[in-house]
Amino acid sequence: MAAEDNVREERANEAQGAGGSKPGRNARRDDVAAPALGFTGMLRWGWTQLTTMRTALFLLMLLAVAAVPGSLFPQRAANEAAVTAYLENNPTSGEWLDRFQLFDVYSSIWFSAIYLLLFTSLIGCILPRTKKHAQAMRTPPPRTPVRLSRLPEHGTLPVRPAEGGTHDDGDTPASYEGRNAAMRRAAAVLKKRGYRVEERAAGDGQPVASVGAERGYLREVGNLVFHVSLVGILASVAVGGALGYNGQRILVEEESFVNTMVSYDSFSSGTAFSRDSLSPFSIVLDDFEVTYDRETKSSFGQQIGFDATVTTREPGGEAQQQSLRVNHPLRIGGASVYLVGNGYAPVVTVRDGNGDVAFSGPMPAVPQDSVFTSLMVLKVPDAQPEQLGFVGLFLPTAGEANGVGISLDPSPALPQLQLNSYTGDLGLDDGVPQNVYVLDTDEMTELNSRNLDAGGLVINPGDTAELPDGKGSISFDGLQRYVGLDIHHDPAKIPVLVFAALALGGLAVSLFTPRRRVWVKVATAEGAGRLTMEYGLLARGEDPRLTHEAAEISRQLSAAAAEDRPGAPGKDQE
Repeated sequence: MAAEDNVREERANEAQGAGGSKPGRNARRDDVAAPALGFTGMLRWGWTQLTTMRTALFLLMLLAVAAVPGSLFPQRAANEAAVTAYLENNPTSGEWLDRFQLFDVYSSIWFSAIYLLLFTSLIGCILPRTKKHAQAMRTPPPRTPVRLSRLPEHGTLPVRPAEGGTHDDGDTPASYEGRNAAMRRAAAVLKKRGYRVEERAAGDGQPVASVGAERGYLREVGNLVFHVSLVGILASVAVGGALGYNGQRILVEEESFVNTMVSYDSFSSGTAFSRDSLSPFSIVLDDFEVTYDRETKSSFGQQIGFDATVTTREPGGEAQQQSLRVNHPLRIGGASVYLVGNGYAPVVTVRDGNGDVAFSGPMPAVPQDSVFTSLMVLKVPDAQPEQLGFVGLFLPTAGEANGVGISLDPSPALPQLQLNSYTGDLGLDDGVPQNVYVLDTDEMTELNSRNLDAGGLVINPGDTAELPDGKGSISFDGLQRYVGLDIHHDPAKIPVLVFAALALGGLAVSLFTPRRRVWVKVATAEGAGRLTMEYGLLARGEDPRLTHEAAEISRQLSAAAAEDRPGAPGKDQE
């Protein structure tokens, strides 16, 4: 006994070790060194973390958050002038915001990184899941549990042999055939209910005939379709952003527009856009009509209807007259043409100091309020001996309040020009781009204004106003309307629509398709020598309708089990 005690003590000391840790299996953990992952192992670990669904959902949320600055700050791609104005008004903060690319959010490095990581994560999630689901669809249903009574829904039904006997004859070929016949009837019931079935016949020492069945594989198919569609949407948006373009053009009545780069007032495009991809269609504004509200007191005079009549022509096609209205764009040459604005374009003629015509034609004026008080800027660089400039207001229905000209109504009932004139250097010859609706008067001399003895220019239709000191004249010859067009080409619209519909359908299938397993066993009841059919149901996940499914299966199995009983409908008729 002493020797045995010494052996136990030595083993305890070995287990405890020199550090005095507790004996047992846990005492040896301090002696186990975890292997280093290494570079390859770290890459494998990083890929595993990136391709989890948890990471994909996090990146999707992060992408939504990263897009928020794009709606808070002006974007160069949409309005470069607004970005320039923001930088001028906020020089300190604007400089730091520009460093972090907050004025180019959707093309920034950090937004693109999130986008690409999300794209990679989704693909990394989908590929192994697709492979695993393909294997699962080829794998037979799980083997039949020994005790179906442990399942959430289960029951037992009596079965009579096909020959009408009342007892099972034990493990004999005849009894095996009776059990297998009942098993096949149960399998037929489950197949009709959409289950994938595997029959497990009795015989060769296997006394129990059973059926393993499973349904709901479309649940995972819908899930995969949803995630594949997300990848499709991301890819389509990326392709559309790279190949699409967006441009704006002011089009005056009787004026034509041809879809070429030089015809746009402003134009932006994706990084992979090629000007050769522009379809050279043409649009001519024939007429533009506006409907005014003349019945409602609170909104009397407001514009309530816009209808532009245009003539379009595609390459190799015939000219067609069409109607362009708000929210009813034209589809032409793969692009959508939207009506986004309108205004007045007074037709003026400017003669310079030499008596020559330096400018003649319509000049669009920019509306400033609901009654279309419009800002008009006219630059005449061809005037001699000095360049001329005009800035002021166009009033559709001229009136006066406190000595200041105002417009009383947006309709052109009494049109009038009220302008100041300037002479000197317009600053156009140095090559620096200028806003066409801003007149830089730093290097110019004022000829007409309310502050000068000459006064401002007030011109009615058909009148001509002479400039002081023989600098020239300006006449108001007529009035035309203009429209603002937005031409948008996005090759990703149809793919995004298709993938969005697939994503919605896949999500619906994934949410509303239950995943269920059913097992049915046909065996001899203990001590009775009678055949019984035992069934059990199991849901993979939450399934509130599992009880209803169990009741329906029980009803149909009961009918199938009674087919060969004495007095069954089919049997009696025979």
